[in-house]
Amino acid sequence: MLSFLLAVLPIAAPVSAGETWLHCGRLLAVPGSEPVSEVTLVVRDGRVAEVLQGYLLAPSGIEIVDLTGAFVMPGLIDCHTHITLEYSRDVRLERVERSDADQAIRAVVFAERTLLAGFTTIRDVGSSGDAVFALRDAIEEGLVPGPRILAGGESLSPSGGHSDPTHGYREDLFELPAAALGVCDGVAECRKAVRVQVKRGADVIKLTATGGVLSATNAGTAQQFFEDELEAIVSTAHALGRKVAAHAHGADGIKAALRAGVDSIEHGSFLDPEAVELFKETGAYLVPTLLAGQTVVEMAREEGYFPAAVRLKARQVGPVMIGALGMAHKAGVNIAFGTDSGVSRHGDNWREFPLMEKAGMSAMEILVTATINAADLCDLSDQIGTLEQGKRADVIALQGDPLQSLDAMQGVVFVMRDGVIYTR
Repeated sequence: MLSFLLAVLPIAAPVSAGETWLHCGRLLAVPGSEPVSEVTLVVRDGRVAEVLQGYLLAPSGIEIVDLTGAFVMPGLIDCHTHITLEYSRDVRLERVERSDADQAIRAVVFAERTLLAGFTTIRDVGSSGDAVFALRDAIEEGLVPGPRILAGGESLSPSGGHSDPTHGYREDLFELPAAALGVCDGVAECRKAVRVQVKRGADVIKLTATGGVLSATNAGTAQQFFEDELEAIVSTAHALGRKVAAHAHGADGIKAALRAGVDSIEHGSFLDPEAVELFKETGAYLVPTLLAGQTVVEMAREEGYFPAAVRLKARQVGPVMIGALGMAHKAGVNIAFGTDSGVSRHGDNWREFPLMEKAGMSAMEILVTATINAADLCDLSDQIGTLEQGKRADVIALQGDPLQSLDAMQGVVFVMRDGVIYTR
């Protein structure tokens, strides 16, 4: 029974990898196919070894985990997070009060929350300083619990663009930001900014093709990089073996980024039919981040939470995002799961699932976005996304059946990453 796990394992206690047999009440090994009942999932040396029918007895000395009352599936993948921060009304003050070390300590807490929510892999698409790289490496070494991280480093932005970190501050507080902080103007600077982020350790390159909601400026949400700058970023990143994620709200910026060859559009709030056709032509993914849209609308209702310019953008962008996803889904655009957690609370990533359902997606289609599709976007399809022989043993168990109600995604009671067990 599930109570076995809860009684044996303290909070976030890792159980080292070796060989473990999981007795699964229902197993969704390959999202998109039908789940099977009463199976034994054999995990050996951190990978899926076999999937066997029935609750089989393991040889002496091998642990059996009783998940007979649970719904078991691959670990979830969130393609859009900011793991070193969590937004608050004091976020601008925190930027000048907190050090990189402060952010790193908080990121350890956020990473554990995310893992225990069932997310065994994340992309971090924009974090200041070195904290995210230190966290990624510490998790990989087994020093702290957390999801596997693909880190983007600093988001690339033109001067005064959405990711320029100096918006609204006194000029004497910061030096003018340059390539190390992701700020770049013109083709040469854009190429350099990509190279600098790769040098720092970036696994993926994030750019801000348009304005955004939370930057303290009234520059709107339309295109900000020019076409030649976008092309320079994408070609340089691809030459260095990195995919490119493009923050984009306005239709002009979405289309310019897609024409430049980006691998994913993050948000896609004001996409139009022409943008949809470009998605289909290029094969790029939409990462919809509906939870961020809902969260900023909720924040904007609180008097004084946002500066006036931010409040206006939140009220414009948040309400249209579900409709944009609905349009993309209906047209057959590739969709990968992402929440923009960091705007919302880390560990609440599951709240994206029922929002996606409001856009007209079925429960199974949504689970595919958070497993198979997300693994493809992350270039990890040979490693994660399904529970097939030879793949990494990233496994979660839920108390309820998400195919009946996506609210079940908040009921994660068992987490295994690379064959190592964690639980609440």
